[in-house]
Amino acid sequence: MLNDDEARAALLISLQARSVFRGDFTLASGVKSPYYVDCKLTTLDPKGAWLTGQSMHALIRNEQASRNIHVDAVGGLTMGADPIALAVGMVARRMEGVPALQVFSVRKSPKAYGQTKLIEGNFKKGDSVVVIDDVVTRGDSTIAAINAVENEGGRVAFVAVLIDRQEGGRSKIEALGHRVVALFDRSELFGDHAG
Repeated sequence: MLNDDEARAALLISLQARSVFRGDFTLASGVKSPYYVDCKLTTLDPKGAWLTGQSMHALIRNEQASRNIHVDAVGGLTMGADPIALAVGMVARRMEGVPALQVFSVRKSPKAYGQTKLIEGNFKKGDSVVVIDDVVTRGDSTIAAINAVENEGGRVAFVAVLIDRQEGGRSKIEALGHRVVALFDRSELFGDHAG
């Protein structure tokens, strides 16, 4: 098994090889970009999922320890956060045993039938959670997940993202009072081509 530094390095290589595309793209925010990052090609790959889970687990536990706070669960807005949250939960279970981190998913709109939930999975009122996202650009998806958690009675301990594109989203989220930690930023992912 790789140590955390080795897993992070291997994950960066995987993201660069599998998930980074260059061209002329319109992002979800409507902004044009010369590159696009499709994290799901890495996070939904079995090896990539394990590397993601181990690396994000280490990031979350390090931030949690440095701030001396409790975390019950991890999750975020479907679909980018889903494989990351599940991978983190599985790594936590394997490395820590019970109790480990629970996992939840925030729908884009409440289910129209059954329990009509906005948040699915293992989340309950009063939980202290880490909101996860795969890529933060403008921050709107992450903020939607934060709002859903808070509206359902949860507390956001902090936000953990796989990639910060460094395009204003982080500062927008932090202006709302939520600390953001990122595993990678644009310069790490793109090197000299980040601009």
